[in-house]
Amino acid sequence: MIWVPLLLVAYVVAGVGCARVCRASLAAARPHGSPGGARELTVCEAAYLAGGPPRVVDLTLVSMHRSRRLLLARTGWATVVDATGGDELERAVLAAIGPGGQSPVPAVRPVVAAAECVRLLAEDLVERGLAVSEEGRREVASGVRAVRAGFLLTLVLGTVAVLLVPAADRPPVVAGFALPLVGAGLCLLIGRTEAYPYTRWASPAGQRLLAGLSRTDPPTALATRGPAVLEPELRAALEG
Repeated sequence: MIWVPLLLVAYVVAGVGCARVCRASLAAARPHGSPGGARELTVCEAAYLAGGPPRVVDLTLVSMHRSRRLLLARTGWATVVDATGGDELERAVLAAIGPGGQSPVPAVRPVVAAAECVRLLAEDLVERGLAVSEEGRREVASGVRAVRAGFLLTLVLGTVAVLLVPAADRPPVVAGFALPLVGAGLCLLIGRTEAYPYTRWASPAGQRLLAGLSRTDPPTALATRGPAVLEPELRAALEG
């Protein structure tokens, strides 16, 4: 019965990882602010809930391109045409491009995504219970790492245990390690779904509001579905 201690270790490690990711996923789904999401979403808010800061940046770039204040080239460069920013997001884009008036889109995106105006947008959505907080996303990601480590360790311990016993005694060993492996695997799938940024920027309340938005309005379609709805030239420009 030398494999029994290994089985106990596997149960403990897998159990701790599963409990951690489940707790983090439930906490991330729970609104952290006071309910205030009844009013209609702006297109920028919808972009954040659907795709986070990068989607907000893409929406702003395309909006400036369509209003002829910015030129997005197929080569992935953004060129300023009109240096007058209409709002804080547009001014953040112009500042990220710099005084030279031209910059690669991949260099602009992270700078604008980290801008103060995007942070304030995120905080407002969290306060209204529509977005998952940064802390919640970190906890889920940490839980996913823990359950992944538990799954791998259980797999290693199970393999060692099987090799330590005679062939005739291996079926109960395999059956014993199957439960923590299956449990950790299922929790890993759930945790990865919860941590995936595209679906987890929005809380359940935010996701319900997103589901009710128009699918035909071009800016809203870009905000909710991403660059896939754009013409090939603009898609190439945003991909850089």
